[in-house]
Amino acid sequence: MITILRKELADYFTSTRCFILFLLVFLASAGGLYAAHQGIRGAVGETGFVFLKLFTTSGEAIPSLVSFIALFVPIIGIALGFDAINSERSSGTLNRILSQPIYRDSAINGKFLAGIVTLSIMMLATVLIVSGMGLRMIGVPPTPEEIIRLFIYLIFTIIYGAFWIGLAILFSVLFRSIAISLLASIAVWLFFGFFYTLLIVPAVAKSAEMYLMLLRLSPHSLFQEATMVMLLPQSRGLGILTSGEIAYMLPNPLPLGQSMLLIWPQLTTLIGLAAVCFAISYVVFMRQEIRAT
Repeated sequence: MITILRKELADYFTSTRCFILFLLVFLASAGGLYAAHQGIRGAVGETGFVFLKLFTTSGEAIPSLVSFIALFVPIIGIALGFDAINSERSSGTLNRILSQPIYRDSAINGKFLAGIVTLSIMMLATVLIVSGMGLRMIGVPPTPEEIIRLFIYLIFTIIYGAFWIGLAILFSVLFRSIAISLLASIAVWLFFGFFYTLLIVPAVAKSAEMYLMLLRLSPHSLFQEATMVMLLPQSRGLGILTSGEIAYMLPNPLPLGQSMLLIWPQLTTLIGLAAVCFAISYVVFMRQEIRAT
């Protein structure tokens, strides 16, 4: 598996696709920094978790960095996995790889891990770029709790990206056509990211409880809820809160432990979704007949 992992990483980091994805990450970092510069400058005098505001503050017309990340992570995950298997199959290289003393499961495991490693490097680069440039911009170093919250957010982002990589690999295993696997992955992303949350759920939900229950069936909504709790400690809870509930809540930020308790269901759900997608692709791939084309 290590051999496949090294091969996939070498292919990724020497490809035009990876260059475009890193350029996308750089543009997202620059846009998030510019938005934070506008927003923080317009909120002079605010205190508490100032460093986290670099990631959550929106500008006058530019969304915050976390909004960019929520949009781009599925794109990056799909780009890293939509042709993981069928491209090798169509070119005939998959048959040659498996004819070597390499186990079949090592091929798909190595491709999945290579996608996660590449995504992790991109997200880590984003956080470091924004942190380094933001530190010079605001002149306020992060507190230990802010560093921990950023680290947990980074882990959560990688898990969210792993779900999309696993889904893209699943379609790559199911469909022999690269175009169809790409379109299927994009269709799922558009459905959960836009149509489901903006059109279907509001039309179907008859109560606030039903609205939240249906909304949390979307991986996009789960990731957004976890992001809000982890990077906006001032958030007083998840879901729709009544004025009576808010009146009895203390205005203090949530401690780190309480924030983790709030997002634990979202975290385990995303891990489960990523595991299910990859498990299905693993089982189907192991049962498929591989022959030269």
